[in-house]
Amino acid sequence: MDVISQFAILAVATIFAGAAAFAMAWLFLRGAFHLMQPATASGLEATRASRPRYVRSELVQGTRASARQLALHR
Repeated sequence: MDVISQFAILAVATIFAGAAAFAMAWLFLRGAFHLMQPATASGLEATRASRPRYVRSELVQGTRASARQLALHR
């Protein structure tokens, strides 16, 4: 009877330790996801609003010269 009770205590302790390890891993995972999120959405909107809305499609002078040289050597 003593062996059965010791085995039962060991099984319950193992189940408890497994549940505690699972809970800690779950909490650490949620904490990592929380740290990966942006700080505020309003800060992102302010940054987006400060950017210019137009895009310049002109090439830089050096890039234009490089493209000409490449076209000449083909």
